Amino acid sequence: MTVRIETSRRRRAISGLGLSGLLLACVIAPAAPAAAAATAEPAPSASEAGLDRQALRQTLDAIRAAGMYGVYSGVRDGSARWNDAAGVADVDTKRPVKPDMQHRVGSITKTFTAVAILQQVEKGRIDLNAPIARYLPDLIPGERGQRVTVRMLLNHTSGIADFIPGAFPSLVQGSGQSLDDNRFRTFRPEELASIGLGFPPTNEPGQVSIYSNTNYVIAGMLLRKVTRTDPERYITDQVIRKAGLRETYFPRTPFITGPHSKAYEALYGLIDPPRDYSVYNMSWGGTAGALVSTMDDLNRFYRLLLGGKILRPAELAQMKTTVPVTDGLGNVVMNYGLGIYNEPTPCGPAWGHSGGVFGMGTYAMASEDGTRQISMGFNLMKYNEIDQNGQLLPHPIDYAIGGHLLQAMCGSAAPTARGAQPWAPFQADQVRVKR
Repeated sequence: MTVRIETSRRRRAISGLGLSGLLLACVIAPAAPAAAAATAEPAPSASEAGLDRQALRQTLDAIRAAGMYGVYSGVRDGSARWNDAAGVADVDTKRPVKPDMQHRVGSITKTFTAVAILQQVEKGRIDLNAPIARYLPDLIPGERGQRVTVRMLLNHTSGIADFIPGAFPSLVQGSGQSLDDNRFRTFRPEELASIGLGFPPTNEPGQVSIYSNTNYVIAGMLLRKVTRTDPERYITDQVIRKAGLRETYFPRTPFITGPHSKAYEALYGLIDPPRDYSVYNMSWGGTAGALVSTMDDLNRFYRLLLGGKILRPAELAQMKTTVPVTDGLGNVVMNYGLGIYNEPTPCGPAWGHSGGVFGMGTYAMASEDGTRQISMGFNLMKYNEIDQNGQLLPHPIDYAIGGHLLQAMCGSAAPTARGAQPWAPFQADQVRVKR
């Protein structure tokens, strides 16, 4: 979960990557967001702040001005809505981005998968505290399978390593070649799980939260075993459709079916100029990160979820039972639940998830009750530079994104908070870079 960088060279290998971390550019706050709240004037809650449409437009334009190719955003406060976009969907043709574009949302898929598992908990078919070996006895044989529970998969305390370095091996050699090699490759869930399980454990089961996409691939396999249904089909029928989401789906081909932006990947300067990866076989993401959605659909989903309209109170409470995630200095930067997390903002905790794939990043954030929300997508990834000490350098885009999210979540409290200290959200999973 922390950023570990062990090289001073421009050519570097990227390992230990999570879906959003490999795929979503690191956003580095200068200090824990809570510190900003402590130095600011008392801030009104999000529900009191209202939508300042002019300020939302200005902060969205600031992301584009900072260097982002294209960005689209949807904000809700009660019944009030604001949707807008800035920049281009195609840097060659200058086709503009639009607020309703379909977008690959990466690790936000994990919330949907966790909801599907918790539906089975409601029905008594899955016990969160049961060992995974009870359901998939051949997947993790021996004592390890008896110690790793379903809950540990969903809150990333299983100790099972991420499959990303094995599925995209060129990343540990300082090259983006694997991105091109795998563009049309189909990965089976069993293959991805085997890769992750083949690496040494990251920690003892239940010890600490270390983000791993393998956990949610295994969660999909568990869902298949219990429901006797393809997990992506089950999530589509029992989560997506029941929530009334019309533009959210698991792609069955490498193509996004509706209007969409191109997806530009820079890989921290290894791909220059950034290359379009909007056409991609997302079988490597699966139940960990393959979903396509829109900002309006994401807002509807999280509003229903946090408002208690999708899960029963008992299961929603389990989902919101978190474990702390710390940065390299030991500061708690977020609290991860079951497929959802919260992190502090100057106007209170924000619940949701971030996500990313090659060339596309997403944030979905909501207030505790889901009434105040933002979902935002953008089309340039890993734009940060790395300094001579191997540290990721904050980019103006990072703070512009933070400013827009802060305006959306905090409303009239945002200028006071920004005046105290720059704020940027912490990512659910970050990168380790080594020689």
